Amino acid sequence: MELRTLRYFVAVAEELHFGRAAVRLHMSQPPLSRAIRQLETEIGATLLERTSTGVALTPVGAVLLDEARALLDRADRVRVRVAAAAGAATLTVGILGGGGSEPGAKRLADAYRRRHPRVEIRVRGTDLTDPTCGLRAGRVDVALTRGPFDQTGLAMRELRADPVGALLRADDPLAHRDGLQLADLSDRRWFRFPAGTDPLWQSYWNGGAPREGPVVRAVQECRQAVLWNGTVGMTLLGHEPGEGLTVVPLADMPPSRLVAAWNKGDTNPLIRSFVGHAVAAYRD
Repeated sequence: MELRTLRYFVAVAEELHFGRAAVRLHMSQPPLSRAIRQLETEIGATLLERTSTGVALTPVGAVLLDEARALLDRADRVRVRVAAAAGAATLTVGILGGGGSEPGAKRLADAYRRRHPRVEIRVRGTDLTDPTCGLRAGRVDVALTRGPFDQTGLAMRELRADPVGALLRADDPLAHRDGLQLADLSDRRWFRFPAGTDPLWQSYWNGGAPREGPVVRAVQECRQAVLWNGTVGMTLLGHEPGEGLTVVPLADMPPSRLVAAWNKGDTNPLIRSFVGHAVAAYRD
């Protein structure tokens, strides 16, 4: 019974869907199904009941799930302790913009420190021009960031979806509306990111249309562009905009998705543990 096969089984058992588990594992569905069938043959019992809508754990599968989680957790801790003994237990975390100060991030930091007290966490804050936080350049191991952006070569887990709104001066004629549509802002100047910024990222934060306006790189620059120039832009609905500013919900914009991202193929157990703790922290 290989650890890799047990990881496959845990993914299917937690997702209760082969397709979603395959996406999570960054593999195609046929080899995942074959691996689970081989595991069932090896154990001599059915682990998952297949249905037209997904799968359900059998009693034997539920027992294996508990044991597999414990075994995989132990294997990860062995790798981390060995790395610590070799003086190599460090993890560099990229955090986008002004993130990292919210309750979910604190829960994540507390939980990760309890699990890995000997691991040194290096935090690298990045501006808004690189939503991957330096992953592709190798400057960080894992990133807490927001989509959408080009995912080529990257793996991601969504942690939360947050509604967005229009960032306006408090004395703007639109500031007292209960909600806005993008069309209400079509004639305005928007803050925007520099040339060369990921086009998917740029398009989302510009409401899906080309815009004219001042170029910004940081959250504070976005706010100052609105305060000083009367430009508009988008921000998270739940964030405190600052004195003299307000946020009005945008009804026709999809939410901003907070994600953990890392490089595909990176098998560092510290990353896997970080992502698992991040899912739990932001779910709570």
